[in-house]
Amino acid sequence: MKQAIVARADLGMGEGKLAAQVAHASLQAYEEADGKTQREWKGGGQKKVVLQANSESELFELSEKARLEGLPNSIVRDAGHTELEPGTATTMAVGPATDEEIDAVTGELSLY
Repeated sequence: MKQAIVARADLGMGEGKLAAQVAHASLQAYEEADGKTQREWKGGGQKKVVLQANSESELFELSEKARLEGLPNSIVRDAGHTELEPGTATTMAVGPATDEEIDAVTGELSLY
């Protein structure tokens, strides 16, 4: 099992901002998973991969694809306290789910 977090490269987020947004996305998608999936993923080392998107629309397309596959997912919108305007969609996460299920949604993306 793994989780994929997709971050927008087009926003030019600083390293700390990027790390925080990735963490938010990971936790939010994890909370969408059922208890059995949560336990299996946690017991297996909480494998994650961070990938890049280049637009807000790409995040929403991936989220919709994950939703249609029945996979836990989330989109993070920034609160706007530091680098970004309030409501900016920064990251999305899909999973935890099987590697094959995650790859079906995010397999075409490059590593961040």
